[in-house]
This record gives sequence, structure tokens and C-alpha cells, in this order.
Amino acid sequence: MNDRPTPLRVVFAPVRALFDSDASAGILLIVVAAAAMLAANSPLHTEYHALFHDALFSAAIFKLNTLHLWINDGLMAIFFFVVGLEVKREWIEGQLSSPSQRRLPVLAAAAGMAIPALIYVSIVGLGNPLTGGWAIPAATDIAFAMGVLGLLGNRVPASLRLFLLTVAIVDDIGAVLVIAVFYTSGLKLGYLVAAAVVVGLMYALNRAKVSRFEPFILLALVLWFLVLNSGVHATIAGVVAALTIPMRGKDDDTMVERMEHSLAPWSAYLIVPVFGFANAGVDFSTMGLDGILAPLPLAIAAGLFLGKQVGIFAAIWAAEKLRFAPRPDQANWPEIWGVSILCGIGFTMSLFIGELAFPGSRELIDEAKIGTLLGSLISALVGFVILRMTTIHPDDPRNPYRQ
Repeated sequence: MNDRPTPLRVVFAPVRALFDSDASAGILLIVVAAAAMLAANSPLHTEYHALFHDALFSAAIFKLNTLHLWINDGLMAIFFFVVGLEVKREWIEGQLSSPSQRRLPVLAAAAGMAIPALIYVSIVGLGNPLTGGWAIPAATDIAFAMGVLGLLGNRVPASLRLFLLTVAIVDDIGAVLVIAVFYTSGLKLGYLVAAAVVVGLMYALNRAKVSRFEPFILLALVLWFLVLNSGVHATIAGVVAALTIPMRGKDDDTMVERMEHSLAPWSAYLIVPVFGFANAGVDFSTMGLDGILAPLPLAIAAGLFLGKQVGIFAAIWAAEKLRFAPRPDQANWPEIWGVSILCGIGFTMSLFIGELAFPGSRELIDEAKIGTLLGSLISALVGFVILRMTTIHPDDPRNPYRQ
């Protein structure tokens, strides 16, 4: 029986891949981003902006009086909670659980954050209001990047999929640290002390191996409220709360994994798309060509597309040559280059950091969105094309790793 791929299988492979788990969340983000751009540039643009930015009610104690703030400071705390669960699981029992496994992803992620930031600063310069956006091109979007990779089906070596996932996870750790350190202002000691007490209580529950989720969830909500009013961005509470969840309960049940599996679909298919729809819309009628080609969007786009691929590819090459860590198994250099380019997709975290970098400046936030969308789109298209051209289907006799 001939198992070689037929023309029809080749033609319809991308269509089938749309429904694969790797691709679906990323495709949904593409659709959501397009819908937001259409809404912001349609006759409904006034209603679109009013929906998210008009005051809902006066709630000074919560500091959240618009739907946009509830999404960015409230719903996104759940997204960061899921990120924290994933990081903890991978660091303790997963692909980052040993020093040898961490070396290459940590090195690649660090270079993939530093080089885009340097390119950004070299374009916008130092000592001006734009400098604060240096971290925008430093983030990789896991769902978007894995979604594009999923469109290629099983042509890409499994080791490269795992590498992209682990780099994105380490990248998320870096982004969380950047938000906590560089986008925090006006600290309120009383709220921080109270937050520390709550974290201590959650840690005590962890040490006692409490197997019920309810106490952790209740204390996590209290922690979110305290951090929201402390001057630290509220989403950091999500990560901290996640790190206090026990890996296993008294009956050796996998608490972190169960909670992650319960929340991950809600995060990927509801929270992140809602965030994307609320934040990706840019009204081009008020910007013009000069705004699109301004230093800020160009710096972000260049940082994502050029900085990410240069930083990550160079880190892998150096690690291999210096015998610090081997490159991903069964992957050639063109494939590694393609995956490095895909790391330039920075949708969710980049949009989020853009909102934090330029508070109160709608013009700069919109320019940052343009740069993020432009850099992410170019990275997705070029990365996909390069991987499509350099990878070989497992059923192809030319594939040295076919089963």
C-alpha cells in the first residue's frame, strides 16, 4: 500500500490543521484581531470605543470603571494565573525541570528579549517618552506562534515544537518580571503588607497540602484586590497566586495540572480573545500614513521581526558551537531559523505591555498596536513560508526521520 502523500492530502492539510489543538487558538486570535480592526474602522467605530472606554460606574476602591480596565486588570489576571500554573508545572516536573533542559530555552529567551529591546531603543533613542516602550517587542505570544506552527501539521520536528513552547514559557516569565519591576509606580505599603500576609496564608495551605481549591481561589481574589490597589499591576497577583498552588494534594492528586487543564481552555478561547478584541482595534482615520510609519511602530515591528530571530537564532548557534547546549534534536538550521522568526509573534503580551508603557496617551498606544500587529503579521507569514519550504512531510521518502 502506498503511504506517500497524495496531491489532495497536501492541498487539504492546512485546512485540517486549522482544527488541530495547536492551531485553533492562534487562528481564533487572528480572527479576533481582524474583527477588532474592522470594528474600529467601520461606521460602528464610535460604539466600539464607547463599549470599552466609557465609564460604567464610579468605583474608586476598585480603580476599575470601564470595561477595558476590567478586561486588562481583571480578566487578564486569570490569564496570568494560568501562565503561572504552566510555569510551575514545567519548572518542577516538565521540560524545564532540570538544569540541562533549561539551558537552551533560557539562553534563547534571554537573547530573544534583549536584542529586540536594543533594536527598539536604537530606533526611538533614549531619554524621550518613547523609551518606556522598550519591552513591547520582547514578548512572544504562545497561542499565536503555536497556532502558526500547527498549520504545518506534523512536518515540523516535535523537538522544535517543544523548543518553541519552552522558549515562550521562559519568555512569559521574563515578561512578568519586566511588568513587575519596570511598570510599577506609586507603591502603597499598607496594601503590599496585606498582600504579603495573604501570600503567606496561601503558602501555609500549600505546605499543609490542602486538596480543595476553594480556599486558594478565595484568597487569590483577596490578593488580586490588594495588589490592584498597591501600585503593582494587578495581573502579577495571578502569577503569585498560581505559584502557591500545591503540585500535589494529600492524596497525591495533581492539583496544579488539574487546575491548569480546567482553566486553560477558558483562557485560550475566551479571555485572550476578549482581550484581543478590546485592545487590537486601531482607528486609522485619525492616524494616517505618517502615524503608521512613525518611529514607534517601526521600532516595535523591527524589534519583533528582526530582533527576535537574530537573538534566538544566534543564541542557539552559539550554544551549539560552544557546547553549552545542543540544538533541538532532528532539526536543521533552516528549520531553526523559521521557528526563530515565529518567536517574533508578540500579540497578547506586546499589546498588554503597550498599554502599560504609555498610560494616558491614546496616540502612542495606537501606534504601539500598529507596530505589534505589523511585526507579528510579518513574523507569522515569513516564518510560515520558510518552515513550509524547509520542512519535509513525515511520509515523504526524503525525510530522514520518517517512521
